[in-house]
Amino acid sequence: MEQRVLGRTGRKASVVGLGTWQLGADWGDVREEDALAVLDAAVESGVTFFDTADVYGDGRSEQLIGRYLRERPDAGVLVATKAGRRLEQRPEHYTLENLRAWTDRSRANLGVEVLDLVQLHCPPTAVYSSDQVFDALDTLVAEQRVAAYGVSVETCAEALTAIARPGVASVQIILNPFRLKPLDDVLPAAAAAGVGIIARVPLASGLLSGRYTRDTVFPADDHRTYNRDGSAFDQGETFSGVDFATGVEAAVEFAALAPEGATPAQTALRWIVQQPGVSTVIPGARNPAQARANAAAAALPPLPAATLAAVEGLYDRRIRATVHDRW
Repeated sequence: MEQRVLGRTGRKASVVGLGTWQLGADWGDVREEDALAVLDAAVESGVTFFDTADVYGDGRSEQLIGRYLRERPDAGVLVATKAGRRLEQRPEHYTLENLRAWTDRSRANLGVEVLDLVQLHCPPTAVYSSDQVFDALDTLVAEQRVAAYGVSVETCAEALTAIARPGVASVQIILNPFRLKPLDDVLPAAAAAGVGIIARVPLASGLLSGRYTRDTVFPADDHRTYNRDGSAFDQGETFSGVDFATGVEAAVEFAALAPEGATPAQTALRWIVQQPGVSTVIPGARNPAQARANAAAAALPPLPAATLAAVEGLYDRRIRATVHDRW
């Protein structure tokens, strides 16, 4: 699989990585043996980038990755984790003491001395403008607790603030055919600054797979049930902020754009991979077959200009009015 340098980390990552939120919690139950099988299928398919967080299953996702990599020390995987959501989301909680404690816990969960990449986990907007917070992150690098740091953001404005900071190695942001705003300013700014872009929620919480109908019901412990209105965390994390009924209809139209031999999900991933400035995209997978199918998207030929234009037209007609100015 194609490998790209992940911004200021200086390390390479596969263009299709693996998001592991679903291996911890919030997507229904995933058995340990199934989670390990997903990790293995991804690696066997050429994936060299895992994204996790200290709050995914209260550390379960990190622990599973740590176990897998101990059993596969030759896997060559860059692991990005996140910190900052173990306390109430208030700027004053982002202290050196707390960041040190959070990253030490992640180091223990993953079984490593140095974290490859730690990302602020969608903190309050004010945090991105805090010199104290970024000084603390620089201290963690100096203490060799982390090799590099980045941010995971909700809005394009937050991304642009972070990109301007010299120590930020990467920015993780929602980017998919139903969320085009990062193409306007964020991706060009990141490319100019040498900051990596990690594209998350690439399938709009599964909408872009084309598998759902208006009548689809998700489990009660699935965020696609309990966070549709943003009552648990930012609404944009669920279906990219798109109204479910609208998203189902738009997904039907998107599926018609898939080239022969490719699924709608693979088409969405291929669309993201070919956006200038993207380092890696991190779809989740609940079983090995999904992991292998996601990885196979990297081998698809680039989508033609007509398909790219059709995606933009679909976004403009069905999605833009409700999401573009919110994030």
